[in-house]
Amino acid sequence: MAIILGPNRYGKAETRLVRVTRDGETHHLKDLNVSTSLSGAMEAVHLTGDNTAVLPTDTQKNTVYAFARKHGVDQIEDFALLLARHFTTSQPAVHHARVEIEEYAWDRVPVTGHSFTRRGGEVRTCVVHHDRDGRVSVVSGLKDLVLLNTTGSEFHGYAVDEYTTLPPATDRVLATAVHARWRHAGDTPSYGDSYARVRERLVEAFAGTHSLSLQQTLYAMGERALADCPEICEVRLVLPNRHHVAVDLSPFGLDNDNEVFNAADRPYGLIEGAVLRDDAPGPGFAWE
Repeated sequence: MAIILGPNRYGKAETRLVRVTRDGETHHLKDLNVSTSLSGAMEAVHLTGDNTAVLPTDTQKNTVYAFARKHGVDQIEDFALLLARHFTTSQPAVHHARVEIEEYAWDRVPVTGHSFTRRGGEVRTCVVHHDRDGRVSVVSGLKDLVLLNTTGSEFHGYAVDEYTTLPPATDRVLATAVHARWRHAGDTPSYGDSYARVRERLVEAFAGTHSLSLQQTLYAMGERALADCPEICEVRLVLPNRHHVAVDLSPFGLDNDNEVFNAADRPYGLIEGAVLRDDAPGPGFAWE
């Protein structure tokens, strides 16, 4: 029986980068979490400990900071592409680079041009792949976008067995924390504009769909984004069902007509799915 080395990669995880751009009295802030990962002709380091082909992870971290200074940071997809292209073109042993970035949003305090408040919750994301043959994959996304409808949601007509206790619902609270990723079909002129459009369509579809199930809402969200954003070809959504259970107030002589709820944090339903164009090209690289 032969023992061989399987797929492998290495990199620097979660390099925290804050880039301040000073435009006179007005400052601009970018707050990022950057993870890089490289793969290629790395057999020797695993099998014999020969580090000749290894670009240290500390160097990868320093490259993030140096590129932020030299090139600035605008859209995270563009910055990720810049880094990934650098690693695959500057190091002969690196055949593939993966760069993942999370962006934390800040809002300007109007009193000054240099004061900010951290915007809660939602995080913008991207994952970029680039190989030495010039093949590129860009996946944009967001996570922790919390949405809630106080009505317009039902759930009934489901399968029932001897362990079913859930009562049918014709008017319930529907809440979730959206984790969405969407794959770009090719060149996208402005990742910032594209992000804003896709995000808006996801929110519109959640709010505007009379939901018979969270699965139906998931499809409606992906369908709306694809219909209105031709630059993307596939949307993947993870929607935890943040259950809101009406509290029984009858022991206190009170009614409760869907007004008082217990927001249960666990366990929770977890709905996942992909929506894509039927002519969408293959992803080329793994999404992860």
